[in-house]
Amino acid sequence: MIPIPVVVCVLGGWCIIYLADTLLRSSSSLKASYEDWLMSYGLSISPFHMRWQTALFNRLFYSWGRWKPRFLYLWFSIGMVFGIVAMFGSVVLLGKTLMQTLTLMITEAPAVQNDRMLQVVVPGVNLPISQLTYFFTAILISGVIHEVGHGVAAIRMFLFVFEKHFFVSYLCQCFLGRLIFFILFVGVWHNFVLGVASLIVLFLLPAILFPFYYTGVGALVTEVTEDSPANGPRGLFVGDLVTNLQDCSVRGVEDWNSCLGEISQKTQIGYCINAATLQQLSFPARVYRRLDGTVECCSNSSLTDVCFSYSNNLDSHLYACLPARKAIEASQVCRTNMDCQKDFVPSLCVTPSLENQTRLIRVKHPPHVDMLFVGHPMHLQYTVSLSSFVPRHNFLSIDLPVVIETMCKYLISLSGALAIINAVPCFALDGQWILNSFLEATLASLIVEKQNRELVGFLILLAGSALLAANVALGLWMVTAR
Repeated sequence: MIPIPVVVCVLGGWCIIYLADTLLRSSSSLKASYEDWLMSYGLSISPFHMRWQTALFNRLFYSWGRWKPRFLYLWFSIGMVFGIVAMFGSVVLLGKTLMQTLTLMITEAPAVQNDRMLQVVVPGVNLPISQLTYFFTAILISGVIHEVGHGVAAIRMFLFVFEKHFFVSYLCQCFLGRLIFFILFVGVWHNFVLGVASLIVLFLLPAILFPFYYTGVGALVTEVTEDSPANGPRGLFVGDLVTNLQDCSVRGVEDWNSCLGEISQKTQIGYCINAATLQQLSFPARVYRRLDGTVECCSNSSLTDVCFSYSNNLDSHLYACLPARKAIEASQVCRTNMDCQKDFVPSLCVTPSLENQTRLIRVKHPPHVDMLFVGHPMHLQYTVSLSSFVPRHNFLSIDLPVVIETMCKYLISLSGALAIINAVPCFALDGQWILNSFLEATLASLIVEKQNRELVGFLILLAGSALLAANVALGLWMVTAR
């Protein structure tokens, strides 16, 4: 759930701003001076919306609009083509997402939710509060790039018109449609380019940071939460380099996640223990079954002992309560007794007898002693943060690559989402004006009456708005209500 202090701060802050704005506007003595102050700074306030307009960057946009005219014309032409494709593609994507959401609601299949490309983001639910800075920074950058694209395109197109000495009447008849197309589509186009650029930076990040960080040697621990089961004197610490999970090699964060996923899906792995050592370490204990059918043979108060099951030639259901670290610290992993018959020494494959979703995981992080984790593998994944980048020098920050990597991921997802959403033929979005311009350019000869073309556009906008609203409403319900 969203933390109450965050909700109070956001809603309370906006209420105070809007209430102050309303009081100042209703005051006969302060209204004129207040509105003049707002106008002088280019500010306008409405419920949950504050707009700032300025002419500070006009000269900068003008210089950008005059840079490489032919290149900019080609650049915006590509953006126009992309915008048309994006308008149709966004409708298909929203339709597919809506069908997946409805399927998930009917069948309650959790696998479908992971396949959805578009999801509603709710802070504190599927967006960690600790990453709100990344979220709002990516939104700000994506929004600025979007609006800068509109501004530069408008300046470039108008300069093109007047540099070519077009008459106004001729412009209105022959060039206005393309002019509007260029200006409208480049916002979506620039969001797409920003997402692609962020993807390239993310892909090339190991090469970019190679002089300062190296990769492929393990997963570097950057944070361990206080309530993490990996926290403790023999747990993981910031700066530790994890190289193995059981017999699964870890060369980076992706390996860490895939190894934990594999461990959680497969049955508990066993360990080879010499028969004589097994007899020496084990001690008599009462055996009883848990509610899920698994067997426990150690005292509930024991923090170091684990119940192990094994089989010999005579009996296939034997149990022994063993000190976990002494039993498996120097042992090789196994699945059956046959995996342990290598040195002509009688050894048995003993497997921890744990509850269905619980695993005993040996985590190697040299030069420290192996950490033994008992619990659900996902608890380890969610409470330990890691990085694939290891500093070459001690003065380098271990968090810098994580910050760059996380920022790139947010820019990819949010800038791409803005490109898709803005391209949807929906009221109050760029898609509304894009659709109207597209219909005027393509249907003018087929539907002569302008009112009929406007009716067609209205119906399409109504359908697009309903499709977007349905995705948002059902997506929000899937995230918060379930």
